[in-house]
Amino acid sequence: MPIKVQDKLPAIEQLKKENIFVMDDSRALSQDIRPLRIAILNLMPIKVTTENDFVRLLSNTPLQLEIEFMKLRSHISKNTSAEHMEMFYHYFDQMRHNKYDGLIVTGAPLEQIDYEQVTYWKELSDVFEWSRTNVTSTMFICWAAQAALYHFYKIPKYSTHDKVFGIFEHHALEPQLPIFRGFDDVYYVPHSRHSEVRRSDIEKVPELRIISESEDAGVHMVIERNGREFYVTGHSEYSPYTLDGEYKRDLAKRLPIKMPKNYYKDNDPRKGPLVRWRGHANLLFSNWLNYYVYQETPYDINTIE
Repeated sequence: MPIKVQDKLPAIEQLKKENIFVMDDSRALSQDIRPLRIAILNLMPIKVTTENDFVRLLSNTPLQLEIEFMKLRSHISKNTSAEHMEMFYHYFDQMRHNKYDGLIVTGAPLEQIDYEQVTYWKELSDVFEWSRTNVTSTMFICWAAQAALYHFYKIPKYSTHDKVFGIFEHHALEPQLPIFRGFDDVYYVPHSRHSEVRRSDIEKVPELRIISESEDAGVHMVIERNGREFYVTGHSEYSPYTLDGEYKRDLAKRLPIKMPKNYYKDNDPRKGPLVRWRGHANLLFSNWLNYYVYQETPYDINTIE
């Protein structure tokens, strides 16, 4: 089944070129199906790139989805036009009375700032609290995962000596969970962050379970409330050249950056990336949608508690 997004969203044309079936509002109205309602709070600076990344992955499922993008009144995007934000995003206070089958909160380049110093921390905290009563299952990505763990459980983040940057091997600690259905014993995930959460702190919280990790990148996925919440420290949604763009951007700015690990063919940037994470990225999001959203959400979305 296709994914339903707003008419004229730039991601539509890009994904159609990739032979991904995306349905706009006009056509979706003719189908008598209750789509899953998925909200995405997009905190990344380049909104259109992130929209493409998530819509691409969420479309790889037989379920029909209705995507709504969320924004915060306490934050004004500096890297995306006001016209784009006005046309395709709704403020949280306009959405907070709605129920959603799923919610994704993206990462943000804020690892080196204390949470309380983030200009939109209060409103983001409201989103975190709201998600527990208005959403069937929430996936927090990268910085959002760290921020939500801090908000709910006061789990601290720690600055890393070097940026965790590259493609790293991971393994599931509870491979029988539906979220890992179809996964290999070893799978790859992109990471791009300056901070981490630590196993020792998470293990002090009985409600939390670490379900996957990496010897080099540390804790990867944490589950809470039997899948009502997933905290994911990596960026499975990244497209092939995202890390390449970040690396070359920082080089151009003369920032201290090392070449992303296990990313370029023969560790040679001229040869481009060796893509080996996208199969498991598709499995991760399709398993989440199927087993933790579709299978668990009530038919009457207003009865989500």
